[in-house]
Order: sequence, then C-alpha cells, then structure tokens
Amino acid sequence: MSTTATFYHAGCPVCVAAEQKIAESLDTNRYDVEIVHLGEAKERIGEAEAAGIISVPALVIDGQAFHINHGADLTDLK
Repeated sequence: MSTTATFYHAGCPVCVAAEQKIAESLDTNRYDVEIVHLGEAKERIGEAEAAGIISVPALVIDGQAFHINHGADLTDLK
C-alpha cells in the first residue's frame, strides 16, 4: 500500500527544479505522487493552506508539510 505525497508548486524555476528532483527521488512503490500547480489550480490553494503550506514549493506526506525552498507565498497566488 502506498502513501500519497502531494507536491505543491507555482511553476517558477525553483518550483520546476524541485518538481524534477522530487520525481527522481521518491520511491513510487511507496508513494503515489500528485503534482499540483497552484498557478493553474487556484481552487486548491485552500487545500494547501489547510495542509500547513505557507509557501511553495512544498511537499505534504502523511499530513506533514515540508517546505523545500521559498519560491512564492501562497498569499501571492490568490
């Protein structure tokens, strides 16, 4: 059984680099990885906030938010 890992980003160069590294690094046998581009899926910003995301790129695994770098605040994406 795999765990969902959700990667939130905004499409900036920092985010795209992080997305590529996440895709290369996470074991797809352990994690179902979902990529969410918040610039294109603004309706999911509330979901990201509820998960504890304050800036992107960020990864949520098992309900825990991991901020990877500071590309953009969620408030800037609204």
